[in-house]
Amino acid sequence: MYILDDLVTALIYIAVFYLLFLLGKVVNDLLHREYNLTYELVERDNPALCLAVAGYYFGLVLAIGGALAGPTRGMVDDLIDLCIYGVLAVILLNISWYICDKLILYTFNTSDELIRDQNPGTGAVSAGVSIASGVIVFGSVTGTGGSIWTAVAFWAIGQLMLIIAAWVYNRITPYNIHEQIEKDNIAAGVSFAGALISMGIVVGLAAERDFVSWSEDLPVYLFIALSGLIMLPLVRLLTDKLLLPTVKLTDEIATQEKPNVGAAYIEALSYIGASFVISWCV
Repeated sequence: MYILDDLVTALIYIAVFYLLFLLGKVVNDLLHREYNLTYELVERDNPALCLAVAGYYFGLVLAIGGALAGPTRGMVDDLIDLCIYGVLAVILLNISWYICDKLILYTFNTSDELIRDQNPGTGAVSAGVSIASGVIVFGSVTGTGGSIWTAVAFWAIGQLMLIIAAWVYNRITPYNIHEQIEKDNIAAGVSFAGALISMGIVVGLAAERDFVSWSEDLPVYLFIALSGLIMLPLVRLLTDKLLLPTVKLTDEIATQEKPNVGAAYIEALSYIGASFVISWCV
């Protein structure tokens, strides 16, 4: 009997989750009327937009999932929280899409690159920002002791950290990230996306803990976020010297005629792996 009750409860949660996910898809479609998703994916076989949208959907799963994570307070209260924080997650994730366009990939129009040029590097970065933002929203809405306002505040700080991480990454790479991505360099986009996802993991998991007070939680949160920023140049150096000791990342990603996407995958996953280590240790 208890197993049947648990199964019915789980199915109700899953049904509400997918309704919120559908809401997130509809909202994103309405906000991006400059393209028809079905036409772009089926008729034009647009891999860049596919990558960006897939990243958004994955970020949406993470963002809404934050409202499901944690201890139960009873079905009614859980469903109320899921609806409130699920709608909030949809709103915040779509704002993050525009932050990517205006403040991270600010030297060109993201939609033009995704639709007109089918630029896979732009698609990778857009997907990376959505996934990073999804983790940030996940951490912001989980835990106890907070409210909708603390969730928004932690998300806002997390977005600021993503913007700073993008600036830091552009400074530590010998090549100009925006120029390489605008040249359809998918390797540069993949590496950049890995750096952004790693930052999202660091600050997102830092916000996951139970909220006590701003005076107690904010310094810890900022310390962990700064650890993530310091991680970027260190991980790039270690990847260059230890994982790919016979080549230079810059040469493989930006200076040779055909960018080495494999090297970019290694760099990106090095960032993501390091972010989990920081989250487990700090």
